[in-house]
Order: sequence, then structure tokens, then C-alpha cells
Amino acid sequence: MSRKQTVTALILAACWLILGKGLMAQSKEDTIIEASSAVLDEIMAIPLSSIPESMLADAQGLVIIPNMVKGGFVVGGRHGRGVLLVRDEDQSWHAPVFVSLTGGSIGWQVGVQTTDVILVFKTRQSVQGILNGKFTLGADAAAAAGPVGRQAAAATDGRFKAEIYSYSRSRGLFAGVSIDGSVLQLDQIANAAYYRSPAPGTPPVTPQPAIDLVGRVVKYCGAPTIPAPDYPAGQAVHPAPAPSVGEAEVVRNQLAQVAPQLYALLDSQWSTYLALPPEIFTGQGHPAPEALNRCLGRFKAVTSDARYMGLAQRAEFQSTYGLLQHYASTLTQAPDKLEIPPPPAN
Repeated sequence: MSRKQTVTALILAACWLILGKGLMAQSKEDTIIEASSAVLDEIMAIPLSSIPESMLADAQGLVIIPNMVKGGFVVGGRHGRGVLLVRDEDQSWHAPVFVSLTGGSIGWQVGVQTTDVILVFKTRQSVQGILNGKFTLGADAAAAAGPVGRQAAAATDGRFKAEIYSYSRSRGLFAGVSIDGSVLQLDQIANAAYYRSPAPGTPPVTPQPAIDLVGRVVKYCGAPTIPAPDYPAGQAVHPAPAPSVGEAEVVRNQLAQVAPQLYALLDSQWSTYLALPPEIFTGQGHPAPEALNRCLGRFKAVTSDARYMGLAQRAEFQSTYGLLQHYASTLTQAPDKLEIPPPPAN
């Protein structure tokens, strides 16, 4: 499965996770994207302390975390939300997806409570690790403090062999920094709030701030001038890919992450009634169509009975049900057959 299909499937799957936050949630995600754009512009505006162009030229992915917070309210003491942009095999860049970064040993200055973090991914494998859901820097891929400025640019081809290079900026100082132990994770709730479908069955749209951010990344990375998601606002991020086993795996993984939120609301009787096939949680293959149909039938029965309206209207139920429907469709739709006449006679 290509990264284009993976990113598209993630965005399509996220559309089922809408939690009813409305315009407030979308505005919050716009703020993250606009802050990410500002951080990138400000860092690249000073050649003596910017990320070397040679470091960005063959980057396979870019993570920007504006205003990562230091404090005791999260495990590890550090937490931030930002965006991941992925470069495809044809060198085009996809619309950003939202991620969170937690923990790690970032070198904080005394008295500094926030810092901006940029991660440059040099291999496709490391980018795929994030798209699979969760990724630990230093454990799942080698990470190192990145070089900065013009002098460092000349050395990037020979000395630097890590898969990921990390940078941070605080109090106006921008430098490479070790960030081993930090956990990157897809923020599916944010993706759901931001990439909405205008109508059921239609692809999600790309808001203008996301298009603008892709344009900035293209400028700094020397990529083709027409990035993959560069459509006018209101058009689709990508056409929906043909159903495939790869897409089914992506949706299955999202379902495994979302369903426990529903079960946390239910007693044991209801949890048993709405239980999903075990293959969804083990990741070992896919359940039989008959098992999926039985699950879909039980979810549909809940939505059809006014007595259970309180459950059917819960975001956790709707997210799980929507993903379950999407998952079933990826497994049951057959690819289009090529219509050609019989072969010529000998």
C-alpha cells in the first residue's frame, strides 16, 4: 500500500470520528496549522540558523509542533500538538495530518515553558511508522540532533546518517536537539474535526490553511510546484482509493483504537452485545464477512430503536459504527473488472 493510499485512508477513516465539536474544533485545528506555518517561516527566514536546504531536499516527512508545553500535567512532563506532512513516491506533498508529541528528554532552558519542535524524516520507513498509529523516537527509528545553518549544510551529505533529525526553538534560539524517548501519535480526533465531508459518501475537503502550509513546505523543500493536496478550498484532498487490503488494515487499526472508548461507557452486557470480532484487536487477518454482518446488524438495531437513542447519539457509538461500516465496505467491494472481448482465435 503506497503512502498516498495510507494518508488518504487515514483521512477518510477520520471522517467517521466526528465528535460534534463543530466550528470551535475546526477553529482550534486551524490555529495549530497557522502556528505551524509561522514557525516554519520564522525558522527558515534566518539562513545562519535555519534547517539546511540539503537536509530538506530529500526529506520524506516533516513534523512541526508549535508551542510544546513543559509541565507536570502530562506523563513525561512535555506535550504538544502539531502536524505531519508526508512526501509521496512521486515527490508531491500531502495535506497535513494532526499528531501529538509526548515525553522525551528535550533540552529545556531554565524558565522556558514552551518550545517549538521540528522533526525532519529522511526515510520512508520512519514516516510509515507514524502513519501506522504510534511511534517512539530513538526506539522505532534512529533520531539525532539536526545540523543548522550554512556551514552545517555542507556536512549533511557525509556525516549525518540518522533517520530523523530533530530541532527545537525557545527564546528565539533555534538548534538541533536530542529528543529520544518522545512518542509521536496520530491525533484522529483532530483529523476528524478538520477534514470533514460536505455530505455523506463524499470525500473530505482540504481547508485553505492546510493548502497554504503545503505551499510553504514545497517552497523550502524544493519539491514540485504542484503538491498533491493543492486543490481549491472545498474540493477533495484526494479521490478515494480503490478498496484494498491495505486500506482495510488502516481502517481496522483505527477501529481498534476507537471501539474501547465506546466500551468504557457500557456495562458488561452491552459490551458483549456490541463486541467486535477479535481479529480487529489482534491485527491477525480480517474477520469473516458473516461475523462483520452480525456486528453491523446489532449496531443497526440500536440505531433503529427509540429506546436506545441516548446510546445511538453518543459520539463514541457513532464513530465506532461508522468505522465498522467503512471497514466492512473495504473488505466486500470487489475491484472493477476489465471489460474486453474474447481473445482472438488462432
